[in-house]
Amino acid sequence: MKHEEQVRQIKVMLDRIDSGTTVDAGGFLANPMSVYTDEDLAAEEWAEFFRGQAHLIGLSGDLAEPGSFLTMDDLGTPILATRTDGGEFKAFVNACRHRGVTVETRPSGTARRFTCPFHSWSYSNEGALVGIPKTDHFGDIDPSCHGLIELPALEHAGLLFVHPQPGGIIDLEALLGEELLAELENWNFGLLEHLGGDTYEVDCNWKLAMDTFGETYHFESLHRDTLAMNFRGNVQCYDTFGRNHRMLLCKRAIDHIRHLPEDEWDIAEATLPVYYLFPSVQLMPSDGVLFLVRAYPEPTNPGRHVSRITFYAWPHRGEMVGADHREMLSMVGHGFANIIRDEDYVASASQQRTAESGAMDYALFGRNEPALHHYHNTYRQALGRDRLPLLPEAPTS
Repeated sequence: MKHEEQVRQIKVMLDRIDSGTTVDAGGFLANPMSVYTDEDLAAEEWAEFFRGQAHLIGLSGDLAEPGSFLTMDDLGTPILATRTDGGEFKAFVNACRHRGVTVETRPSGTARRFTCPFHSWSYSNEGALVGIPKTDHFGDIDPSCHGLIELPALEHAGLLFVHPQPGGIIDLEALLGEELLAELENWNFGLLEHLGGDTYEVDCNWKLAMDTFGETYHFESLHRDTLAMNFRGNVQCYDTFGRNHRMLLCKRAIDHIRHLPEDEWDIAEATLPVYYLFPSVQLMPSDGVLFLVRAYPEPTNPGRHVSRITFYAWPHRGEMVGADHREMLSMVGHGFANIIRDEDYVASASQQRTAESGAMDYALFGRNEPALHHYHNTYRQALGRDRLPLLPEAPTS
């Protein structure tokens, strides 16, 4: 984020603190509870949102060196992403061209050759077929026609995007928009070092996972002994970028910022920026650790999803993160992830049980919850449905 924009946003936040106001959606939204349980809707979302577009699968720091790789199975296509010997980012269908068996089963690591456990066909980290046992028995084939199937992959500004369909297209301007793309470029995410992460399988719809990141109204209640110690609840800045958004959570450290010269103001010290990338990514760059949250549905069960929470460290004083500092930042990362698991997702699972009971027709989104308005109307519009109307008054039944 450019410094002039940081200053502008911090001034808006300070004004809202001083005036006791926050961002205002202008009305209420009644969101049908069925969106968390409807199997037909879940099938549409899976096809359009997850199988049908490119996704952010990680940051450049996940593939920090030539020969590094990562795998994922959350988008319906088994994916093997690699950093080639020449430093290029590539992605492939993680399946042997002989019989389709998974080639690499580890979640991440380093390897310059991937060998299928079924018949030991082997591939380079550029996807080329480089070894077939007993070709005199198997028969002659052209190795150039039987390499790993390549997937569209793009590395930009430290962000790694993959499309799960071999014929898919990655258009970052279409995904993010010119303005948001430029802002993300200014963060220098390519400098970040991978610290670690956690994975949670949660009994709630993936949209409920996203909803919990959509407001700070709950901080002083649900997080009163955790996040509320360092954040002010129910005050935020909020801007949309097409299907995406940026929400700034107010840190209590902002009280210190107001006494500094403006040229020393730092948005990551005063706030926690939360970038939502459609459909299910939250990217949160703090002043020490960046958090990446990705939620993926269980394709045949709308009441269950998997959340992957990864954290990264900024270089410490311009150098690689030392062991002691890395350990401290890793503790911060795991601590934040545990709050999401033990507080947010416990609440989300209880919401799911209510939705599945059929006893409650709608969830009510307030004037101070504009991100929830934006999420759900964006989901609806992306599937060709009408927007939910903005209600000037809360429903009475």
